[in-house]
Amino acid sequence: MAKRTEPRPKPQPTAEERRFLQLGLGQPGRKLPLFDQDGQPVRADLIRACIARGWAERWFSNPLAPEWLVCRLTDRGAAVAVGGVRTRKGDGGADRPSALA
Repeated sequence: MAKRTEPRPKPQPTAEERRFLQLGLGQPGRKLPLFDQDGQPVRADLIRACIARGWAERWFSNPLAPEWLVCRLTDRGAAVAVGGVRTRKGDGGADRPSALA
């Protein structure tokens, strides 16, 4: 008998990931920021998580700062950014429309 496999659910962004992705929506080329509104660097693990899920992609390498992850929003990332918030377990949020904080 063939084993039935359930389709894997698509990963859902945390509220923090969604806010980060939303910042690229109004930017030329959908560039994602390197720094937050307070001038602090965006955490590299947050950027890498978005890249791993296909929501962001490396845009180019900065020869003066090769450690910077210069990225832009993908089409999938834009779709996730405009959707309602669905949080992962332990994120502390609930399903609700999202707004930039």
